[in-house]
Amino acid sequence: MKGKFVVSALLAAFVSLAAFAEVTSLRGDQGIGESNEVEAIKQVPKKQDRLALDYVNQPPLIPHSTDQVQLNPSNNGCLECHDVDKYRKSGAPRVSPTHYMDRDNKMLGDVAPRRYFCLQCHVTQVDATPLVENTFQPAGKFGQ
Repeated sequence: MKGKFVVSALLAAFVSLAAFAEVTSLRGDQGIGESNEVEAIKQVPKKQDRLALDYVNQPPLIPHSTDQVQLNPSNNGCLECHDVDKYRKSGAPRVSPTHYMDRDNKMLGDVAPRRYFCLQCHVTQVDATPLVENTFQPAGKFGQ
């Protein structure tokens, strides 16, 4: 019985200390209603050649700006050019067949929900000076 009391007292003391701990925001002094403006890192050329891939299964880079591409739960602007039934007319690369498979590798009629937001994996390619030292080396014959 004494043991339960001691454990309860220690737990109460720990909870009290945690309740009085100062919470600091990762946003600093900026209020929740405010937003930071992000500077563009680099101007993206209107059209450029696709860069070589550097490793197996690397998502291809996007050789054009995506600033004006609408991408939200109700509209995927990427599919206006890259979808299976539109890529030939637009001249854009076709979406990979893997993007039409669910997690059980079952083929779907539309892009799988887990692959719908292209910019989760694909990024705009920019020939920019690295912000930090980069010692990455392409795997095997990739990057040539």
